Amino acid sequence: MLRRVTISALAAVLLFYVLVFIKLGTIFFFQIEAMKELIFFFLFLLFTFWTHEKIAAFFNSNGLKIPSGWKLLLEASSVVLISIAYSVIFTFIPQYLFIPTVEFTPQGVRLNLTMAAFLSLFIYYFIERQSSRKRLSEELLKTEKLQKENLKSELQAIKNQIDPHFLFNSLNVLRSLVFKDPTKAYEFINRLSVVYRVILESSRRTVISVEEEMKLLTSYAFLMQTRFGKGLIFKFDIPADELKSGIMPTALQVLVENAIKHNSFSSEEPLIIEVLVEREHIVVRNQIQRKIDPIESLGFGLDNTISRYRAATDKEVIVKESPDEFEVKLPLLKLEEEWTS
Repeated sequence: MLRRVTISALAAVLLFYVLVFIKLGTIFFFQIEAMKELIFFFLFLLFTFWTHEKIAAFFNSNGLKIPSGWKLLLEASSVVLISIAYSVIFTFIPQYLFIPTVEFTPQGVRLNLTMAAFLSLFIYYFIERQSSRKRLSEELLKTEKLQKENLKSELQAIKNQIDPHFLFNSLNVLRSLVFKDPTKAYEFINRLSVVYRVILESSRRTVISVEEEMKLLTSYAFLMQTRFGKGLIFKFDIPADELKSGIMPTALQVLVENAIKHNSFSSEEPLIIEVLVEREHIVVRNQIQRKIDPIESLGFGLDNTISRYRAATDKEVIVKESPDEFEVKLPLLKLEEEWTS
């Protein structure tokens, strides 16, 4: 808003004194009555810029399905009609009320309206429309970047789950459960299938519900807890009213996986991983118990998650690390139709 006001003020002063120079041959001109006209001219430009932004957004929207020729005609007609209306509101009426010495002649009125129409068309097509196209181009680039980041994340998530070590470890756990605890073995198979199904189903979307992500996370946590026993403790606290909020697919699962990968744990010193909601963020938190031989990290999971959020929203991912604790705060998103279309 401040930018629009500043541009309108500068443009009003510039154009006003151009007209003064054309009429009087000098720019050294200052009269109270004339300054009133300058104020009205500033308001004319301010509202013109604001309206042009709305017109450009409307005609550049993807939902408008009309031939390009008609679109151009309707755009120009809208700009001209708006300029005529604003001329009456910000020129003729104020001059009539506050500058009674001004004379209105038919020729002067026609000239004023014509100049206002051409000025508005010039401003619209050479300033606002180009600016709108630039913003649209930036949005397209932003969307393309987000799609690439999502694809990388989806491929990596699937790769992690299909990794031979993951399958080998899962099958070993399952083999031991078949004879010792058939009921738990059956549950293990169900949870393993949930992990794959949710990842594959969410791969087509940019944002999924927290409820869907928690299905993946709880199933993944069950698999890990079955494998490592009391060495892992999960604490999930997500209010029911936040389950319909949005989140990036596999974001929580990747962060939990990183915590397990980079920390040591045992039944005597378990790794506690918390997932909770704080001030419109989902927080993944764990105490730091560095492995003696740390695994070299490529930073893919966290860096990719940050990149996906940065491409999709202005809300930032917050990463905090202290000597004893590591936490990542993911902003909750709105689960709107365009995200999942």
